[in-house]
Order: sequence, then C-alpha cells, then structure tokens
Amino acid sequence: MVVGGDAGGGLRGPGSAVADTVAPVNANTSTWSPAPTALLTDHYELTMLQAALRDGTALRRSVFEVFSRRLSNGRRYGIVAGTGRFLEGLAQFRFHGERLEFLERTGVVDATTAQWLADFRFSGQIQGYAEGDAWFPNSPILRVDGTFAEACMLETYILSVLNYDSAVASAASRMTSAAGERPCLEMGSRRAHDEAAVAAARAAVIAGFTGTSNLEAGYRYGVKTIGTAAHSFTLLHNDEQSAFRSQLEAQGLGTTLLVDTYDVDAAVRKAVELGGPELGAVRLDSGDLVAQAGRVRDLLDSLGNTKTRITVTSDLDEYAIASLAAAPVDAYGVGTRLVTGSGVPTSSMVYKLVARENSAGELEPVAKKAAGKGSVGGRKTALRRRDAHGVATHEIVGVDTVPVDDGDDRPLMETFVRDGELVDGWTGPAAVERARQRHAATMAELPRAASRLSEGEAVIPTVLVS
Repeated sequence: MVVGGDAGGGLRGPGSAVADTVAPVNANTSTWSPAPTALLTDHYELTMLQAALRDGTALRRSVFEVFSRRLSNGRRYGIVAGTGRFLEGLAQFRFHGERLEFLERTGVVDATTAQWLADFRFSGQIQGYAEGDAWFPNSPILRVDGTFAEACMLETYILSVLNYDSAVASAASRMTSAAGERPCLEMGSRRAHDEAAVAAARAAVIAGFTGTSNLEAGYRYGVKTIGTAAHSFTLLHNDEQSAFRSQLEAQGLGTTLLVDTYDVDAAVRKAVELGGPELGAVRLDSGDLVAQAGRVRDLLDSLGNTKTRITVTSDLDEYAIASLAAAPVDAYGVGTRLVTGSGVPTSSMVYKLVARENSAGELEPVAKKAAGKGSVGGRKTALRRRDAHGVATHEIVGVDTVPVDDGDDRPLMETFVRDGELVDGWTGPAAVERARQRHAATMAELPRAASRLSEGEAVIPTVLVS
C-alpha cells in the first residue's frame, strides 16, 4: 500500500496486522488514525518545492538524514522515540480539499505546484534506528531516500515528532535507570499540550515507564493507564475518613490513598483502619519525601500493613529519584519534569541533505560547511560494535559504505518504508511494546557508565568510516 495519496489509497492505520507476534501491554482494537498532517510543516518547505519544480531539480534523487551533532547537557546517551508516530502521520501527509485551496488562495503555492501536491504520495525509502534504541552524536537516526520534492516536505514534521519524543524518552530512560526495579508512572498530561501529552506518555512507556495517567495514550497504543484520586476528592468530603471510605468502596482495597492533604500520620492511621492489612498503597505528594517515606513505612509496619506500598510524587526527576534510592519507596509518579525532557525539551536533531543526483544521474555526497553547524556528506549506515562480553564499545557509522561486522556487532538500521509502502510492525500498540523491550535490551548492552547522572561524554564514541 502506498504512503500518502488520496483518501482511498492511504497507508494502513495503527490497527493493521503486523508480522511480529509480540503482544502489546493491553489489547487495542481501536480504529484511531491521526488527523491530516501535511500542513504541520513550515512555509518554506513548499516555496522550495515550487522553485525546484520550476527549475527542473524537484525530481532529483536525494538522501536526507536526521542526526544530532551533540548530546545535550553532558548526557551520555539518547533514546530514539517518535518514529512510529511519524509513520502513522505519514499516512495522512497529503494535500487535498480545503487545505490545498488554502495554500493556493493565500499564495503559498501557484496552480502548477498545487496540482503536483494534489497527486502527492511518498514513494521512496525510509530507514533508521528502531524506537527504544540508543543514539549518539552523528548517529543516522533516520534516513529518507526519494526525490527532493517528496523528501524535502517531510523535514518539519519529522523533526517536530522525533525531537520531542526522543527528548522525553531520553529523560524517561535516565529516570527508569535511577529507579532500578521500582516502577515509574507517567503523570504529566496537565503540564503539556494535549497532543504532546499523548506523545510523552508513549515515549515514557518505550523507555521503561510501566503506565500512564493519559487515557488517550491507553486508547491509541494499548498502554496501561493508572490513577486513583487527587486532593480535590478529599477536600470535597466533610472529612478525610469519608473520602477514604468512598474511594475504597468504589475502587477496592487495592487502591492508592493520598495521605498528605492534612496530617500525614493521622491519614495513614485512618487509611489502615478503613482498608486493613490488604490496603494497596498510600501516596505522598509533598514535603521531604525521604523523611516522610521512612516515617510512613515505620507507621504502616507498626500497624500491621507490611504489604501496603508507598508511592511518591511531587516534581520528581532522575536526580530526585536517585536521592530516594535508599528510602522505603515502592513507586514513582513523574509529571512536569518528564514531559519537559527533564530540562532538555528537544533533542537538537536536524534534517540535512547529504546526497543528491548529479547531472550524470549519479548520487554524489553534499554537505553543509558552516562553522559549528556542518554536516558530513554521503549516505550513512551504522552498527554498534560490542566486545567479547556483549558490551557496546563504539558506534560505527559508514559513509557511503556498509561498516564491516567484526563478529559480534549489531546492525542498527531498520527499514520502515520500502518503495512507498509501510513495512509491517512499526506502528500501533505492538510497536510500542517491541520498542519497550528494545530499550531494555539496549540499556543492558551499554557500558555501566550510561547510568551515571553526572555530566560526561557520550558513553561510547562515534566513529565514521568510509
């Protein structure tokens, strides 16, 4: 099936069957598909297209690549996320109806360009790093092969998706690494744009979070949704005891009671009195969480609730989670710092033309030479070099060549779109679960230094070979 085109010939939606048999976290039979995406782009993408159509260069074969020149804030690795969301949106990247009329009426494009856009469908190849994998400076995260016209128009949409989703996934990975075996729960929807909240939930689950408060993410991607009650529910009732009793009756003994609306110790005693030893958990959302968690644990144990868990929230990030490692905490709820990339809200990825067809019909490398913002010309592919123990040692990037596997290397480039057709398995709930498993395997493959939160160089170097 062709990517793009008219409404009857679009890419398969996220509910389509996939060749891989990995099951999602939750079964999802929704028929959700993204809204039209072609205008989620910059004006100049279409003015470049129009100029290229006029001068005859629009149909030159071209290769664009997504990469980042550096890791942000001294981080030691990044995690890829958003590819599946981009592929879902690519199915709706087409121009017709009122949107096409808008472009022509406002003078963005002329009639000839509008006619070309009306027939647009992506017919090329898209390869890159799978979601959940680590990336490093100059990793060829995504490679788009096609005509200049069709590849150029995807720039803004690709970058807007990958830059944000990968920033969230990279932050989430640091958080789950700091949390160890304790689960992390995504709760940041109210701190982000509505669609960004869905994207953040998806990216967090890829990087090891076990659930999200965002119901739309649960609907679209089959991820586990979580949540119980806020302070407002307690304040609604005449007293804390009434609120707890109502929640227990509605949600069962396994629920989590929020115990810091008034007096924590008194609330814990009421929770135990009403829920008994089978009470699922209590949540702390303010104050000195280390000290409070210790005191609450002692109190719960003294009351016979040794199995009641403690969940902590309140502007957590990877550093706060690490500081709670010795505290008797069972789970972390993370919101604001997660959906803002823990201070790094973008991955600084760029989309550059690295090769184009010359007048002889041959593909030749091209590169930007600007100081500090240069690129390396040539079509890239990559593998991860590992030692005899399976630990990653280098990112080997071949420039116009395929790097030689020394026996235990892992190829990194996957094919997502072939001749305009989406390869099964990269969208929908199953893709999220596969990416989550890939992230776990990738983190096990990286050197131990990857888990350090202090600033440092990339945990493995990138080596370009030609």
